[in-house]
Amino acid sequence: MLRRRADFEAIGRHGTARSTPTLVLRWMRTDRAETRIGLSTPRTIGGAVQRNRVRRRLRSLLRERIGRIGPGWDLLLIARPPAGEASQASLGETIDALLARSNIGK
Repeated sequence: MLRRRADFEAIGRHGTARSTPTLVLRWMRTDRAETRIGLSTPRTIGGAVQRNRVRRRLRSLLRERIGRIGPGWDLLLIARPPAGEASQASLGETIDALLARSNIGK
């Protein structure tokens, strides 16, 4: 997982982004042997309980897809307010579409 502020800022400065009304995917190619993923759930989504629920759902969906992504990426997934109301299936489809549009994965 990405945790350091400097890593998030590096993706913001040097990365590329694709977005939907529900999620924003920012990514950057790296020389690392692993793929690191960061999540951002801003306060516009709701209170702490709502934000944590969205984070848990996104982590679960990303865990299912990490094998298809492959090594060497830094990804930042930013939730937008509609993500709090979206179904698990809808979030999964959105992540798949963002990864496909970004040419990330197999």
